[in-house]
Amino acid sequence: MEALYLLVPLSIALVFGALWVFFKASDDGQFEDLEGPALRILQDDDAPSAGTKPR
Repeated sequence: MEALYLLVPLSIALVFGALWVFFKASDDGQFEDLEGPALRILQDDDAPSAGTKPR
C-alpha cells in the first residue's frame, strides 16, 4: 500500500511530462510536414547536375 503513495504521483508526473513534450514539439512545428520527407526519398535523382560530366 505504501508503494502507491510513490507510484501514483510518479505516474501522474510522467503523463504530464509526456504531454508537455508532445505539445512543445507540436508548437515547434515538428509535425508540420509528414509527407515531404517520405515522398522526397522516392524522387528520381539520376539526372546529372550541370557541372558534372556523364560517364
